[in-house]
Amino acid sequence: MSVAKLPDAINLGHHLSDISKARTTSPLKGLQKYFGKEGIISLAGGLPSPDYFPFESVNAEVLLPDTYSLDSSGTWNDSKGPIAWLWSLFEKGKPNTTELKIPKYPEHPTDINLATSLQYGMASGLPQLQTTLKELASKIYQPAYANFTTLLHTGNTDGWFKVVMTLCNPGQGVLASEWTYPSAMATIIPYGVKPVPIAMDGQGMRSDVLRKVLRDWDEQSCGMPRPHVMYTVPVGQNPTGTTMELQRKKEIYDICVEFGEKYGDSILSRILFVFLDVIIVEDDPYYFLQEGKYIPPHQRKSEQVPEDGDEYFLSKLAPSYLKIDYEGRVIRLDSFSKVKSPLPLLQGAAWDGLHVTPYLLKGWSVKVKLRLRAFRVWTSLQAQYKARRDFFIDCLSEEFELRQIFVTAGAWEGCDAFVAQEKGRNIRNEKYCSDGHTMTMFSFVPPTSGMFLWLKLHFDNHPLFKSHGHKSLETKLWVALAEAGVLFGPGSLFAAMPSSDGAEGPGHFRISFSNAEYHLMKKAISIFARVITQFFQEEQ
Repeated sequence: MSVAKLPDAINLGHHLSDISKARTTSPLKGLQKYFGKEGIISLAGGLPSPDYFPFESVNAEVLLPDTYSLDSSGTWNDSKGPIAWLWSLFEKGKPNTTELKIPKYPEHPTDINLATSLQYGMASGLPQLQTTLKELASKIYQPAYANFTTLLHTGNTDGWFKVVMTLCNPGQGVLASEWTYPSAMATIIPYGVKPVPIAMDGQGMRSDVLRKVLRDWDEQSCGMPRPHVMYTVPVGQNPTGTTMELQRKKEIYDICVEFGEKYGDSILSRILFVFLDVIIVEDDPYYFLQEGKYIPPHQRKSEQVPEDGDEYFLSKLAPSYLKIDYEGRVIRLDSFSKVKSPLPLLQGAAWDGLHVTPYLLKGWSVKVKLRLRAFRVWTSLQAQYKARRDFFIDCLSEEFELRQIFVTAGAWEGCDAFVAQEKGRNIRNEKYCSDGHTMTMFSFVPPTSGMFLWLKLHFDNHPLFKSHGHKSLETKLWVALAEAGVLFGPGSLFAAMPSSDGAEGPGHFRISFSNAEYHLMKKAISIFARVITQFFQEEQ
């Protein structure tokens, strides 16, 4: 469908917070529409002269887009590491780069330059960057409505806070997966907004549970109005690493629409409509790191990726919520921090208080004499993180007996999981053995996206479980690993709403495979195997 045939977003202004409704256009910012008028002499603003900016130009050596391999099936050895091509590249000398230069003043009016980039500007960001981002959003995410907007922010957590300020009032709640990104929840709690956990399965948030929560919501017993904002990390779900497919997104989107439409078109229903439908906030920093299903080493084959395969790359990605968003109720938070660098080279203001439909993107893009082949870079990075994920799980299989099972219930329902037991022990049952040796110590589902492995710890098989419980044993094991030289993310940090009634769930660790060198990951898994085996054998 062409953009010309797409509908415009509906008016969702009833979701705006009291703060947003009280906002007015900044008097000085309102003058900016005249700044670009040809021949105008502006003496109105307090803009410093770019002649005094301390930079004449910014130069950088940028790696060429074909620096990284498209093959994720590289093998690892103790001397070279898992990607011999990269070592050989550096052994031959300096890697191939191209020079990038941004001058203070442009040769042509549309060129990016420091005089404009370092100056006060529009809240929406640099026009050149805006053009590039809108082109990318249209090509990659294909929003199902025509008048979508792009705005800049300094990172997804910053963007999320601005969304909360724009849509939520103190005393309201936000729907979130039961396990979720802790900084997102830490952002809203001081503002008086509470997380409302929704149960998960192998694709993330469950649509059936979401419907039940919204349908059965009782404002008096819950102590707050029914939530009208949802926070979700659908790809590389943090911390579980799951990937939500299109059908599940359609189910959730339809529910968010339905709870605004079910009351009809009467005057009373239009009043009731307020806060009954749901805005979806799609936080998706790992979108381009979709590694796919884990394949054991003996079944692994090299994948041939077309050198000029933009469409091939995009066709393999799980579609964004924007693809099915025909009303403009999805706010997508996107970032280059996972595929370029966390350093924001360009900062932007975040919100105009008028719309609830923008696509937000952290700014890293330069269009001067060079336009990077972004899709080639993202394809190769996807392959490299897939190689890292595979290597990490391969190391686990070397240190533990891994047995694959199909999960039929619980948070991993519908997934193939691995249960881990001490290497060389006979598998007799799932419980603590009479001879003093443990059986299953942990289990996991290989992540299909992102940077993390989510371990479920089977402390019910630990000899001290009855006297200590899950939470105490998780902390005890975490400390033992830290003292041995390995740091994991404690699972309790990722609970959307920590239990306040004393109830305990199973322990977890979130483990990153994104950053450490390969030989250090291998060493860490060896230490983990030694420590956890000893831990499950202790008697006091």
